[in-house]
Amino acid sequence: MIWVTWRQHRAQILVTAAFLALLGVLLLGSAVEAIRYVAGHAPPGCPGPAVACGDLAAALERRYDAVYSVFGWMPLVAPALIGAFWGAPLLGREYERGTHRLAWTQSVPVGRWLAVKLSVLGGAVVAGGLLLSLMVSLWRPVFRAGGDSTFGNIGVFNMVGVDPAAWWLYAFALGTVAGSLFRRTLPAMALVVAGVAVTMFTLFRLSHYYAEPARTELTGTVVLDDQDARLVSAAWVEPSGREVADPSDSGCPRRVDAGQSSKNTEAWQACLFGKGYRFAVYYHPPSRFWRFQWTEAGILTLTSAALGGLAVRRTLRRPG
Repeated sequence: MIWVTWRQHRAQILVTAAFLALLGVLLLGSAVEAIRYVAGHAPPGCPGPAVACGDLAAALERRYDAVYSVFGWMPLVAPALIGAFWGAPLLGREYERGTHRLAWTQSVPVGRWLAVKLSVLGGAVVAGGLLLSLMVSLWRPVFRAGGDSTFGNIGVFNMVGVDPAAWWLYAFALGTVAGSLFRRTLPAMALVVAGVAVTMFTLFRLSHYYAEPARTELTGTVVLDDQDARLVSAAWVEPSGREVADPSDSGCPRRVDAGQSSKNTEAWQACLFGKGYRFAVYYHPPSRFWRFQWTEAGILTLTSAALGGLAVRRTLRRPG
């Protein structure tokens, strides 16, 4: 069965391997060139919070705009492609072409056929996700001239650690169960793309509840020092200690800024701080990176197991 699995799915495996190899070459080439660029243009103290470091990071972003564009779409596109081209055809194509009648009437039982296919391809998907995570983790330090943003940036967060493997496995399982439901490949592919997008948005909203947010009160500024923190909410704190969303009774005039200017807003905030107001920020610090990684990976893995079980149950109950 392992040899049969390779024969039937070698196109997906080879294309995915070629894609990862091409992506690795792109990341390696841009990283080597960026190292040389940073060595010749980085001021002392970078990476760090200095303004010059931010300017260097902006210059890197402009210089490697194409690479950033590819990287920006990868958290959503990569799992969607895995689900569409690995998961959806697994059962959908068998039903669509009628080949399941031949494959499942041989000496290999349907249950064993499913077990081998799901375990081999699922393992390959997880390995591919971990390889992608490794490549991105080795590539990102080169572009940290203006500071690191791995935890607070949800796109980067989904591309490092164990998250890529969990997302790829989830998309594969979603595609498999979609193929068993529709018994056609194209509708299953469409469901995978929509399902991955909805799940990613949903988990992003739910991630605020993975842990109790930390709270800090700021004076003189509304910007948290740690740029890699994941912000949850914020509120103004009156001198009496009561939190309010909008201190409209503060006595500080608030005027609308024109264009990109923030002068009026800054003057209003300075007035509030002068009257004893404080700014409360609820956030998740970067130290919770692995807690959030394992929590999200656990949710996706359990969901993948449930989807895989549903696909197996439907296939065993209605093999024809």
